[in-house]
Amino acid sequence: MSTETDTQVVAETRTNFGKGFARRLRAAGQIPAVIYGHGTDPVHVALPGHQMLLLVRRANAVIELSIDGTSQLVLVKDVQRDPVRQIIEHIDLLVVKKGEKVQVDVPVVVTGEPVAGTIATQDASSVSLEVGATDIPENVQVDVEGLEDGARITAADLTLPRGAALVTDAETLVVAVSVPAATLAAVDEIEAADEATAAEQADEAEGDEKSE
Repeated sequence: MSTETDTQVVAETRTNFGKGFARRLRAAGQIPAVIYGHGTDPVHVALPGHQMLLLVRRANAVIELSIDGTSQLVLVKDVQRDPVRQIIEHIDLLVVKKGEKVQVDVPVVVTGEPVAGTIATQDASSVSLEVGATDIPENVQVDVEGLEDGARITAADLTLPRGAALVTDAETLVVAVSVPAATLAAVDEIEAADEATAAEQADEAEGDEKSE
């Protein structure tokens, strides 16, 4: 039995356009969208708003779309949101087929903790992959558990799902482990203070020797 989070979505074709009509659609709980790809003419549709809001939480969601009784697979290619209210204003859908390779940006998730006193800085929030349309991973994980200062993980070091190929430059820095600048500054201050104290003590000792 279907639930509201199923990837099966019933779409309604639409022939009206413009900002005014789009606002009325959204007020009625629907989202305007366009379907394109595979050399077909763009098809303008209205999608169920609440269901799509749940589905697009996952990057690169693949949906089984039903239009006038015909089903086809589509990839959520772009989601346009109101910059202030973050309401979904429009969705672009790309027609895909099972077994077809697509290029997508997949989020990178950092797990684990580096050694004490260091931090892991994520330089790349996503990487581009070429992967089967129905095999797109939700994310690519990077484990930094126990890594030490100076450790660097590049795109080439990532463990990719079977059948996926890296499109991002292999030398792209993904995560770097380092000692925080504030910690280094504190260490420098302590060392400088120690050196100053040692110098004062040496001067005092020299003065004592001269006075004897």
